[in-house]
Amino acid sequence: MSATSTVPPHAVAAPVLCLADIGFEAPTALLRRYGLQLHRIAPGLPIPGSYWGESEAGIIGCDVHARDDTPVHSLLHEACHLIVLPPERRAAVHTDATDSVEEEDATCYLQIVLAQALPGVGSARLMADMDAWGYTFRLGSAQAWFEHDAEDARAWLIARSLLPAPVSS
Repeated sequence: MSATSTVPPHAVAAPVLCLADIGFEAPTALLRRYGLQLHRIAPGLPIPGSYWGESEAGIIGCDVHARDDTPVHSLLHEACHLIVLPPERRAAVHTDATDSVEEEDATCYLQIVLAQALPGVGSARLMADMDAWGYTFRLGSAQAWFEHDAEDARAWLIARSLLPAPVSS
């Protein structure tokens, strides 16, 4: 990939999908499947554990914090940081969970996959929002990376039983 952000979240020109657009019910259920708890933060209050500040999601231990104005891609990205960690490492996380480029890549890949589980989101919309926010990829877009350059991230997730292994024909 490697995915990094070069644009602060408040500099986003194009609108991205926020939790207010999809509600908290489906994301709460999705995160619960991975042993995570989603906490809804009141409008205007700071988000605990937010790396970027502003409206970006925050993580502390097994808790993900977000407001109505939190971008869906941010919620999924931060949650996926926790999902890719072994449970024993989650407890020590506060704000920044990345331990390696491989974990960051796996996080980006998994957030795209999990977007399919959220009604009204889907992978295509999430990748467009990632690009709008400022994620950067070697191939120029989240979609190009996901489709043509993410084999290592996919293999990393499969090796840790976070994605099913491909079925051979």
